[in-house]
Amino acid sequence: MLTVKSILLFVLAALCEIGGAWLVWQGVREHRGLLWAGAGVLALGLYGFVATFQPDAHFGRVLAAYGGVFVAGSLAWGVAVDGFRPDRFDLIGALICLAGVAVIMYAPRGG
Repeated sequence: MLTVKSILLFVLAALCEIGGAWLVWQGVREHRGLLWAGAGVLALGLYGFVATFQPDAHFGRVLAAYGGVFVAGSLAWGVAVDGFRPDRFDLIGALICLAGVAVIMYAPRGG
């Protein structure tokens, strides 16, 4: 059950961080205005809080593993929102990153 909670928190964190960054990008680069950018800043701040709810108490481990979720999530966001078409190397890289997440977060540890 803790693994499911952890995965759901990683997904929520990715939505906050990637979505927040996208909103800032839209506000600034696509000239949609300060409301978009401000909403992005709020979402990015929320991301910082979401990570604190991970069951694992080690900041470095949680953030290192989240990096892999961020990579895969960013590609997925690009597909869903921006019409990005990842190539096989994007997909292979994302799978490698997610395998790293699994090893870092969910491998059995003695002790």
